[in-house]
Amino acid sequence: MYLQKLVALSVFIGAVSLLSGCRKIDASSAPKAVQVCPGEDNQFSMAFFQTNNRGEKFAKGINHVIIFNPRSVALDFKVNLGLSHQLYTKDARGKIRREYIPKQFNELISDKNSTLNGQRPIAAINADYIDPENKPQGLNISRGVEYSGDFKNKRSSFGISGGKPQERKATIQAGRRDINILNYNLVGGNGRFYRQGKFKDICQDLGEFACKQATNRSMAAITNKGYVILLVNDIKANSNIEVNATNQELTPDKFDDVLEGIARQNCLGKIQEGILFDGGMSPGLYYNKKIYIENPGPIGSVFLIYKNSN
Repeated sequence: MYLQKLVALSVFIGAVSLLSGCRKIDASSAPKAVQVCPGEDNQFSMAFFQTNNRGEKFAKGINHVIIFNPRSVALDFKVNLGLSHQLYTKDARGKIRREYIPKQFNELISDKNSTLNGQRPIAAINADYIDPENKPQGLNISRGVEYSGDFKNKRSSFGISGGKPQERKATIQAGRRDINILNYNLVGGNGRFYRQGKFKDICQDLGEFACKQATNRSMAAITNKGYVILLVNDIKANSNIEVNATNQELTPDKFDDVLEGIARQNCLGKIQEGILFDGGMSPGLYYNKKIYIENPGPIGSVFLIYKNSN
């Protein structure tokens, strides 16, 4: 009798051990969450990070980067400019008012004209150059209403089309687009260094000062998968920056290194188009309630990104 009980107890203990072992195996073999690369994530909308000049994420990187998907239903867009009145208002004759005053980056992302459907922007970058009379120089269109300068047909501009979110398209080209829905949110710039996937070192085009001395940069690029990269490189950023051989202010021959690195690291595709915004005393970048970069000069326009409230 005793022997039978001992055998039964041994069988019970063995069964419990086996079950416990199975549970341990099951737990250890449970699939772990895999982080999806942004460009391969159907739900990706926008991200902010810093990189070195190879486009590699680096907590002390000099390149402050925003990547986003224009087709995301979670995002919306607008352009703001230095105006003495409310955007889109008309005069007594029914014409759009365009009375410009100098405004700095922090004003253009926080004044009454910077809101969309009552919401403050979640992200912003400086854009167009400004003339001596505080007027933007290039092609600027905010929600379909144009606020442009003398170079609107000569210089390239960056923008996001109107339409349903899933149909939105990012473009960089000179002058108004042939399809009107593309002329919805545009900001002027100058210095086109990618055209149809081909990179060009525009140092000679920029001139000696802008090429080698005023080397803080503000730019936008579009990939062949339709994603957008916004980048500001400025040693004066409100960040902890570690300057070294691969983490310093950019000269035009290095624009492709950083942008192609960012695109590759984040599965965004190949860079197709690239454009500079106003550099020198103008670069500015804002993300999630923090101004990372701001310079003292007035700005022709800013490109604003919002969380869609609809």
